[in-house]
Amino acid sequence: MPSKKITDIEECLVRELYLEGFTGSEVSVRLKVSLKQVYDSLRRQGIPRKTLLEQNRKRFLKKPLSFTFKQELSPVERELLVAGLMLYYGEGAKTGTTVDFANSDPRLLKVFLKFLKDICGVDSKKLRLYLYCFSNQDSTSLIRFWCSQLGVEQGQFTKPYVRSTPNKGKRTMANGVLHIRYSDKRLLEKILSLGDELMKTL
Repeated sequence: MPSKKITDIEECLVRELYLEGFTGSEVSVRLKVSLKQVYDSLRRQGIPRKTLLEQNRKRFLKKPLSFTFKQELSPVERELLVAGLMLYYGEGAKTGTTVDFANSDPRLLKVFLKFLKDICGVDSKKLRLYLYCFSNQDSTSLIRFWCSQLGVEQGQFTKPYVRSTPNKGKRTMANGVLHIRYSDKRLLEKILSLGDELMKTL
């Protein structure tokens, strides 16, 4: 049995909601009509259906942010913003969905962690740390070292990567290399965007 045609008012609402960014399924639920009725209405009104990629992007953008980026900055905070952006521009991952800053210098890691907390307003519980070290280094001791340096918990560390070769040569890294990671694609995009804007002004 064919489904009942939706009313003229519902037809207008289908158009408005769909063009506002709601998916067909979301429109169906909000208006209490079938998904078929929604797509039939869109077809009658000449509105092309969104691709799966577009729908996934819309859902992604509707998710609440896991961070609160500070807008009003003091002169000192402005310096921290610039420092964090420049550090990430030089040593951070530019692809993927995770903010990932790697370094072996405790001072730079402290600055970047402060940038994430004070400027980006990240959820500290979501911060993860990843240690890269060598076979002749004690990863457990190194993790304790980084915990004391950065004021983080051992539970925030993921399984370390221990390279099979010993740490030797011209570039020794006594404390390994530490990655500070925060999984949020929108924060990554914001940091990269602000970094690009900053570079254009220099």
